Amino acid sequence: MSRIKAAVCHEFGQPFVIQDIEIRSPNDSEVEVTLAACAICHSDISYAEGHWGGSLPAVYGHEAAGTVTAVGPNTKDVKLGDNVVVTLIRSCGTCPSCASARPTNCEEGYDGDHGPIKTADGGTLHQAMACGGFAEKVVVDSSQVVTLPDGISMKAASLLACGVITGIGAVVNAAKVRPGQDVVVIGAGGVGLNAIQGAAIAGARRIVAVDMEPSKLEVAKEFGATDAVLASTETPWREAKKLMGRGADAVLVTVGVAPVYDQAPRYLAKGGNIVMVGMPASGAFSSYEAANFAAAGQGMIGSKMGDVVIKRDIPWMVDLYKQGRLKLDELISGTWTLEQINDAIADTKTGAAKRNVIVF
Repeated sequence: MSRIKAAVCHEFGQPFVIQDIEIRSPNDSEVEVTLAACAICHSDISYAEGHWGGSLPAVYGHEAAGTVTAVGPNTKDVKLGDNVVVTLIRSCGTCPSCASARPTNCEEGYDGDHGPIKTADGGTLHQAMACGGFAEKVVVDSSQVVTLPDGISMKAASLLACGVITGIGAVVNAAKVRPGQDVVVIGAGGVGLNAIQGAAIAGARRIVAVDMEPSKLEVAKEFGATDAVLASTETPWREAKKLMGRGADAVLVTVGVAPVYDQAPRYLAKGGNIVMVGMPASGAFSSYEAANFAAAGQGMIGSKMGDVVIKRDIPWMVDLYKQGRLKLDELISGTWTLEQINDAIADTKTGAAKRNVIVF
């Protein structure tokens, strides 16, 4: 075991504590990654506020990038010194989901209470989301990492671990948007902006951003939205349909607010699909008139982490970035040290930040 610094959550809704923890060496097919950057996702905040339960104390953080500094005896395809993206997508490779190219739904569970980290006195410390990236180092399964080429910064690369793949993947893999189709993206935050980028990459005809904040709608246009609708208008779906001249083939809900899901069907064209990306708190419900979905041939699709296959999709996205076709640097609102993480989270919660990144 070695000692590192980490931001530890001891109580839901309370500030993280920066303290020493213990981390063991990698076993089997695991790798140790010394982190250079870890972005803050709203999912980290939701977990830390207790919206979805979970064990405590815990180390959150799951959008990371760094350098491999140790490998387990059975690790393949990753070597010492590799720069990598670190994701939460841990896949066994053999279950029915993994075997059908759906590793985000791997059926092999992971017990974060018995992972590679412990408190400084040897007590249980939960490795949240199989990652625990708000720390100087992580030990994760090699299935969770993707090797990076030269030409991309660690700060930019960290965004590929969640927000970027979730947004783009929801469009390309879940909605399967084709050239010429029309897309509505509800929520112009970190994931929403990447859904907008994904729709542009997929060749959508009209991309309508919907958000409560006018400033976010202006940013959405910079990321590829053709049109913008203020969500606070009385009937924003009518405004969106007027702009498109029809309903949307895909409506991507990227905010974790249940009432937004109530309104999402109103934006749809016949045959269109709602793609459910944002996660409301446990126990929150939405309601629909079921007959309308059947009569109009519409559907609802849940999209977890963009339904990505990371070793296929992340290299593709890195290539798009290097071509200048995918914005990553522009997503970074600010950089913070680990000691500043509580301030960074507070800034993220204002809704003004696209992505705040912890740098080590």
